[in-house]
Amino acid sequence: LSSSTIYAIILLPSLFFLHTPAQAQDPIVQQCSNSAYYTSNTPFETNLNLLLPSLASNGSRDGFFNTSIGIAPDTVYGLVSCRGDISMENCQICLNTSTVQVLQTCPKRKEAVLWYNHCILHYSSNRFFSQVDINARDIADLAKVSEAAANDFNQQLSNLMNNLSHTAASRPSKFYSGTTDYKPFSELQILVQCTRDLSATDCLSCLQSMIRFIPDCCARSVGAQICSTTCNLVFHVYPFLESPPLYDASGVETSPAQSNIGTGKRKSSIKVVVIVVPTIGSLLVLLAIFAYLRRNKRKRNPNTSCEDDLKTEETLQYDLNTIRTATNDFSDANKLGEGGFGAVYKGEFLDGTEIAVKRLSKNSGQGSQEFKNEVVLLHKLQHRNLVRLLGFCLEGEEKLLIYEYLSNKSLDKYLFDPTKKARLNWERRCKIISGIARGLLYLHEDSRLRIIHRDLKAGNILLDDEMNAKIADFGMAKLFGGDQSQGNTRRIAGTLGYMAPEYAIHGVFSVKSDVFSFGVLLLEIVSGKKSNDFYLSGPSRNLLNYAWKLWREEGALEFIDPILIDDSFSANEAMRCIQMGLLCVQNNFEDRPTMSSVVLMLNSSLPLKSPLAPAFSSITQTGATDASRSSVSNNSANSSLLDSVNGITIPR
Repeated sequence: LSSSTIYAIILLPSLFFLHTPAQAQDPIVQQCSNSAYYTSNTPFETNLNLLLPSLASNGSRDGFFNTSIGIAPDTVYGLVSCRGDISMENCQICLNTSTVQVLQTCPKRKEAVLWYNHCILHYSSNRFFSQVDINARDIADLAKVSEAAANDFNQQLSNLMNNLSHTAASRPSKFYSGTTDYKPFSELQILVQCTRDLSATDCLSCLQSMIRFIPDCCARSVGAQICSTTCNLVFHVYPFLESPPLYDASGVETSPAQSNIGTGKRKSSIKVVVIVVPTIGSLLVLLAIFAYLRRNKRKRNPNTSCEDDLKTEETLQYDLNTIRTATNDFSDANKLGEGGFGAVYKGEFLDGTEIAVKRLSKNSGQGSQEFKNEVVLLHKLQHRNLVRLLGFCLEGEEKLLIYEYLSNKSLDKYLFDPTKKARLNWERRCKIISGIARGLLYLHEDSRLRIIHRDLKAGNILLDDEMNAKIADFGMAKLFGGDQSQGNTRRIAGTLGYMAPEYAIHGVFSVKSDVFSFGVLLLEIVSGKKSNDFYLSGPSRNLLNYAWKLWREEGALEFIDPILIDDSFSANEAMRCIQMGLLCVQNNFEDRPTMSSVVLMLNSSLPLKSPLAPAFSSITQTGATDASRSSVSNNSANSSLLDSVNGITIPR
């Protein structure tokens, strides 16, 4: 047999593997942790059984989903990601398969990862979101290119993979695919992909680690899949992509060595056709039958998603009399406080469960079903640094939100109290800062909905029994789906002293307006001073100016809360936090970091940029807000579109 015929025969198993319907596949790689197990009928098992169907149903909507369910120590974190070139139907099939098989493949394990041809499933008792994994696993094709062609093949492969990796890392989807002609085969196809919770830097680092692994695992292989829990790359000399490649490098010339491989007699070509064509024909018939059966099944069950939403809605709704009893009929003695959206009351169910009830203002034009739909969406947002929404009550004019109760109440009760602030030593404040940052990152990037808080402040940071920070009142303004990252409103919902200039002055908000609020909050935590009650004579008129003045004069240590100076205090960490705070409150929103960058800065010793003067640093001058006006005008082309975004809003 000629070389062409030999390649065709060896590649047939790979061809069948790449196109087998997803529901018929077993995991191609599995990783079952042996370090921790759970037992039956425990909270962890209950949480896992709730998590898995949630991953399958939500992940199939746009190919990626991560969330957590339960409270420590029984929290379960989960993530699913589908290959970027497949249909949502095949994504759904793969995710449904994975969530069933993981319990069979890795029974009673507290952590497991299953890799399939079309998707990956990962759950764990430890939070792993946004943490890059560079430990490679591989599946290599047995077929090899000739030694004469190896150098050129590897060069083409490396060049194309590196180009695709840089592009994938910069895209929101974290996916890219490409192709180039490669003789004697039809083409060389490549896909690279990261889980969407990774930053661009971490995504590129992960993919480059997989590329560097190729010489060790797959030297001269005509195809391979190399993956970690956070990234994946696949290449093959036979078409495997299920949608057209996004990049075509066919203009690259092939070397004489490659061309020689394709040189053969007519007899060899006939053998390739005889072997490959019937196989492809059979596969196409099988796929057609499979698609027909799937379509019929979907037609018989058109309301499955609606039924699931209705069931969720029913389980979240509380009876008004139950809430009245729990709160002693909303008595003043049970009142915890009042904000822009309504009063909050402490309550206790008959079984002893303590709750916090937000009694929303009654001047809302929002319909009942719209309110219910929004609560169902908010309930799905689960993170250790978010206050947990337990349910709602909707009867007559009453609109109530029921939350978990946190006995330590809000951060401002400690931070700005001369006596209680002693409980917030430096180590505890660092923990609170990190928790707020991670919670905000989840709202901005890790949750299925992109949520802009718009009223982040010390009063909306609650503390649990271990003084862990939990963000409250998220989702009370506008929720964004997909890639929406900014908006425009004529109704400002926020607190002076925390609002970014573009939001306070022009009503333009984005994730960067939340970053500004976080910066103010960070400076408050370090200094122990309240931003909107901080006034000084002379040019320093607010907390931001005071921090900036001391920073420029190299006297930033004076900015730090004196009560923090103890054995656990780190002057370098505090100075770094002040610098981060100033970077977050820059006047032009484009100069502020994202929350993923903030989390990276908090968890690393990488050098930071030098900040410019903060917003409102010359508010009394005529040109005070030129930068914010400029940054707003840059987006004026989108303002009319953004103003009509149909966001979901819980009323004041």
